[in-house]
Amino acid sequence: MSLMVVKLQRPLSIMEKPLLPRESGQFIAEQSRDVFVEDEGVQKVAEMLYGLRHSDELTASGWKKANPLAPAPTSDQGSALNWVFVVDTVNFSFWPEEETQQCEVTYKGTTYTGYMTLCAAITRAMEEGVPITDPKYFSQMNMEELGRVLRSDNETPMPMLRERHQVLTEGGRVLLEHGGSFRSFISQAGNDAQKMVELIVEKIPSYRDEATYEGKRISFYKRAQILVADYWGIMAARGQGDIINMDWLTMFADYRVPQALVYLGALRYSDTLMQALKNGERLSSGDWREVEIRGCSIWCVELIKDRLHKLVQERDGQPCSVNSVIIDFYLWPYAKQHHKEMAHIPIHHTRCIYY
Repeated sequence: MSLMVVKLQRPLSIMEKPLLPRESGQFIAEQSRDVFVEDEGVQKVAEMLYGLRHSDELTASGWKKANPLAPAPTSDQGSALNWVFVVDTVNFSFWPEEETQQCEVTYKGTTYTGYMTLCAAITRAMEEGVPITDPKYFSQMNMEELGRVLRSDNETPMPMLRERHQVLTEGGRVLLEHGGSFRSFISQAGNDAQKMVELIVEKIPSYRDEATYEGKRISFYKRAQILVADYWGIMAARGQGDIINMDWLTMFADYRVPQALVYLGALRYSDTLMQALKNGERLSSGDWREVEIRGCSIWCVELIKDRLHKLVQERDGQPCSVNSVIIDFYLWPYAKQHHKEMAHIPIHHTRCIYY
C-alpha cells in the first residue's frame, strides 16, 4: 500500500484544524463505545508509579536504559541526533504476519526483535561504513540500499520496506532544506517541545498522524512526539535537556502500551472488541476501534499522571516532575518485560506508517 493510498483513505477537510493529542484523547474517551478508562486501575497504576518516584525508571535517563543501542552521551552530538531522526522516521509496524517468525537482527551477540531490530540494523550499518545518518545519503538512497541496511537475519524481512524508503527519503530532503541536519532543523522551534512537534508535523507529511472520529478531526502524532522525546532524552543525557513544555506531550499511542494499560486494569475493552482482537481481526488505520484504543490510552495516561502528581503533593508535600513521556518510557519496557503474563490480552494490529 502506498503512502498516497493511506492518505486518500482519510476524508479530512484541509481547512479544519485537528484537536491536539491531549484534547483528542479526552474527546475520544468521552465518546468511546468499546474502550473505557477505569478509575480504580488509574489509581492502582498511580500508586505503583508513586513507589518508583525516586528511581531512575521515572526519569529521562530511563529512555537510555530501555534502549541500550541508543547513542552514548559521549558520541558526536550531530550524528546521535541524526540517528534518532532516522530511527524515529521509520519507527512503525514491526509485528509479523500470522504464522511467520518475527524479523530478527543480531548485533554484538544479542538477537533483537521489534523496534530494537531497527535500532540494531541502523547501528550495524554505521559500523559497516554506511553513512545512514547523513541526510545527503539517506535523502537519495534507493530501496535496495535501505533493504540491505534493514536486512533480517532470518527469512522474515522487515515489513513495509517501500513505505520506510519513501518516508526516510522524504525526511532527508526536508532536513537538507533546513540546514542539513536534524539539529539545525529542530532548532527552528527553539527549546519548546510543543513548537517542535508542530514544526515536524507541518514540514514532514509522514508525521501527520490524524483521523476523523465522531465528526471531529483528531490527532495522535505518535512519531512526532516520540521524536521530540527522544531528542530530549539524548540532550538530557548530555546535561542539556532544558526543553520547555515537555508537559505538553502525551504518551505515544501505539499497540504495546495499551496492552499494558489493560493488563494493569487502567483500560478496559468491550467484550466485542476483545473477541475481535482475539480472533485476529486487523483494524485499519482510522477504524473507530483503533482510534478509541489509541485515544483512550492517551487520556488514561493523562489521568494517571494527574493522580500521581496529587499523591506526591499530598504525601510528600512537593510537586512532581514526572510527565506523560516518562510514564510512557516506563510502560513500554514494562509491557515488553511482562509479555508472557500479558499473553491473554491481544494487541491490536494496524499496518500503517504511524506506529
